Amino acid sequence: MPGAARLVKILLGIAISVALLVYLFWNVDVRAVLARLADTQWRWLALSMALNLSSLWARSIRWRHLFPRGSHPAHLFNAVMIGYMGNNVLPLRAGEVLRVYVAARHGPRVSTVVATLVVERALDGLAIGLILATSLTLVPTPREIAWAAEVFGALVFLLLLALVVIAVAPLPCRIFIHSLTYRWPGIERRLLQAFDVMADGLQSMRRPRQLVPIVIWSVMVWVCVVLGFWTAFWAASLDLPLLAALTVIAFVGLGVSLPSSPGFIGIIQAATVLALSFFGVPRADALSFSLLLHASQFVPVTVWGLALLVVEHVSLSAASQRPVVSASE
Repeated sequence: MPGAARLVKILLGIAISVALLVYLFWNVDVRAVLARLADTQWRWLALSMALNLSSLWARSIRWRHLFPRGSHPAHLFNAVMIGYMGNNVLPLRAGEVLRVYVAARHGPRVSTVVATLVVERALDGLAIGLILATSLTLVPTPREIAWAAEVFGALVFLLLLALVVIAVAPLPCRIFIHSLTYRWPGIERRLLQAFDVMADGLQSMRRPRQLVPIVIWSVMVWVCVVLGFWTAFWAASLDLPLLAALTVIAFVGLGVSLPSSPGFIGIIQAATVLALSFFGVPRADALSFSLLLHASQFVPVTVWGLALLVVEHVSLSAASQRPVVSASE
């Protein structure tokens, strides 16, 4: 990415984060927010933190099954933690580059690692879509939000359909892309490279012996996430149903796709406050919960990830600037 464009994206993300924080704290009793934070139930917060870390461990196990049989690298949990830490402290989601770099140091080609991450993101998108559809079906929301959710649900369905078709019939799909784009060689090359990355990542989905563990560990990832959010309610002394946790997860999942500062500061707070407004939670209480939730996820992951940089002998600055190669490597 050119330096000027990179700087613009960084500044835009910071501006969005600052604007959201100003809006959230505007006309809010800060003393009430601090008082709620002071009443934190630490035993429940510790359980929430443990569940969040468990979801990352389950994510690393699922990631192992996304690699072709016999080619998965070691230390995938380290790569996951370092990647999430990188997203917390570096701009433009540079943690994804860190994650690829750490995993690729232990054996597989960079293109193979990238392919598995593309599939992982698709699986996460499907999960967020299902959670969003469930929550907005059961929670009364303004028509505009319901309409946006319907559009997102349709996109998720199309994504699922595309994944199934690519996994079942990759060669006909490649021929179809070629037939549409052969008149424009540059576009054809880029689309086919992207398609090859996706198709390579979906190899494991065509084998039942790998597909079953992928499904099981995907369920484990999201069970830990949901329980982590729900127990965070208890830590904040909020008596809310499991549906509220699903709604917060769905809104946060959508929110973090927007530009923001490192660590998604402001985005997570805004998404959480909006989600909890549908359950009648006062703004000060929702804001204090969002700060507590974010800190309970940000601090352990960042500290652990930084420690693992030392274990893996990785330079943060050097690895985050390493370009991710194309699928043709």
